[in-house]
Amino acid sequence: MNTKLSNRVEKLQESETLKMAKLARQLIADGKDIINLSIGEPDFDTPDHIKEAAIKAINDNITHYPPVAGFSELRQVIAKKYNTDFMCDYDFNQVIVSSGAKQSLSNAILSLLDVGDEVIVPSPYWVSYPEMIKLSGADMVVIKAGIDTNYKITPQQLEEAITDKTRMFLFSSPSNPSGGVYCLGELEELAKVFRKYPNIIIVADEIYDHINYVGGPCSFAMIKDLRDRVVIVNGVSKGFAMTGWRIGYMVAPLWLATACNKLQGQLTSGPCTISQMAALEALSSSLSSTYKMRDEFKKRREIVVSMLSKISGVKTNVPDGAFYSLIDITSFFGKSYGNYTIEDSSDLAMFLLEDGNVSVVTGSAFGVPECVRISFATSEDNLRKAIGRIESSLKKLK
Repeated sequence: MNTKLSNRVEKLQESETLKMAKLARQLIADGKDIINLSIGEPDFDTPDHIKEAAIKAINDNITHYPPVAGFSELRQVIAKKYNTDFMCDYDFNQVIVSSGAKQSLSNAILSLLDVGDEVIVPSPYWVSYPEMIKLSGADMVVIKAGIDTNYKITPQQLEEAITDKTRMFLFSSPSNPSGGVYCLGELEELAKVFRKYPNIIIVADEIYDHINYVGGPCSFAMIKDLRDRVVIVNGVSKGFAMTGWRIGYMVAPLWLATACNKLQGQLTSGPCTISQMAALEALSSSLSSTYKMRDEFKKRREIVVSMLSKISGVKTNVPDGAFYSLIDITSFFGKSYGNYTIEDSSDLAMFLLEDGNVSVVTGSAFGVPECVRISFATSEDNLRKAIGRIESSLKKLK
């Protein structure tokens, strides 16, 4: 029997966030007292009115094949969201609903990129961007952003990275893993660069748009003269505690939406009908539940930043959105405790797991090998305990 796998699969890396979450769950199942700060998932349940809409959809027998691009009612509500919030003029035919924002990103990348194309990606970046780009055959060009700019790039860095092969710029705001948020003024400064290069498509991953601590949502869709080459990717997972419902969407120029519709039709067809009706309720009703979650995350952010800032050798940013903090831990490289020697952030992540019973994610997965990422999508009690354990473990390293 020939068990050889394709080269494209052999070259793919396992998601470090999923890997650490899986390992933490296994240790918990084995009886270990692990506090999991690796998972990127709200620790809230889906609000009741959204669940009730899904139950109604089942009882109404909305259980047959949906249109490939999603139900028109849902696509119209999504278009309306952007037209109302950001003064856009999107038609619902520019909206493609998919089985999660990850599929929306994949659709855009596979529809736009060929072998030899270049994609500019600011670092830190979400763990799946490199692997998605790799599948397309394109090359990723990384722009490094540091803690001094809250992990956001400058227009000068962007301009210096552009070549005649650049086809796409891909970024997230609010960011996973840094929590950095590009305000409208910062997006306008980047837009000045993009106006010089009309062949570059801008893909903005805005899945955390409702978890923003520094003002209302801000989107690249607000920059009107670039809208014909901007792709917005979003979904209901983070802002509505609907990770398991698997509904994401893109809003794109019609020519690209048409292409993604064709691609999705061959790969998965339309997403789950019940989940779509739940998403329709989420996006049509009051955001009060979303704002309560956001306010709770903000309280946790204050706890995390305050406690981390008191740990000797640790540097952390103040995230403006999402529910993550990036911890610069380079001061511990080269230090040891017992059989442990810390050479990089992967070593430190494993040390914290094995010595402190706290699961974090290595920054290497996000293009920032000097950091580890923690998620504060867990209770205040868990956060206080976890950071206390982290401090105790780090003090052992000499």
